[in-house]
Amino acid sequence: MKQKRLDRINELARKQKTVSLTEAEKAEQKKLREEYLADFRKTLRGQLENISFVEADGSITPLSSLRKKDI
Repeated sequence: MKQKRLDRINELARKQKTVSLTEAEKAEQKKLREEYLADFRKTLRGQLENISFVEADGSITPLSSLRKKDI
């Protein structure tokens, strides 16, 4: 997410604390927050999928293969 969008999210949050937001600003805030959460989840999922475990015998087991066995 671009810094400009994060700044806008923060600006709306500060405004909400001091005065109420208009309906258009509330809708914008909701949309921006949803975009932020979607980007956050995508990034976190990518990081988690790249985790690997080094076993005692030296072999490497990707986390994604462990999840498939548990299902």
